[in-house]
Amino acid sequence: MSKSGLRVLGQDDRAVACCSPMVREPLGETDAVALARMFKALSDPVRLRLLSLIASHEGGEACVCDLTAPFDVSQPTISHHLKVLREAGLVGSERRGTWVYYWVLPPALAQLSSLLRTPAEPASVAARG
Repeated sequence: MSKSGLRVLGQDDRAVACCSPMVREPLGETDAVALARMFKALSDPVRLRLLSLIASHEGGEACVCDLTAPFDVSQPTISHHLKVLREAGLVGSERRGTWVYYWVLPPALAQLSSLLRTPAEPASVAARG
């Protein structure tokens, strides 16, 4: 194969990667429902803080026992919020003995990030802002 026939990884995807999915094309119903569930889960300040605590915890996972102290709510309330995050697909969990450990699911955060990424603004658009 000649050098001109070789594909440079990432080079052909630049035009697609510059723009978020919402800028390239409208969301389909299925994607909108799944993403709305994630955004709804993150719309609560306690859940948003829980996700941040889990993501920033040493080792990338946190025991539920480590997640209750920073909040002025009961343990059952924390468990409810963690359940909402889990059902929205934002965190995974595993029971180990009497404790449950949680970790953030990177593909879910990547999906949210990709959706919200804005394309590079032309100078005329930036001047309007």
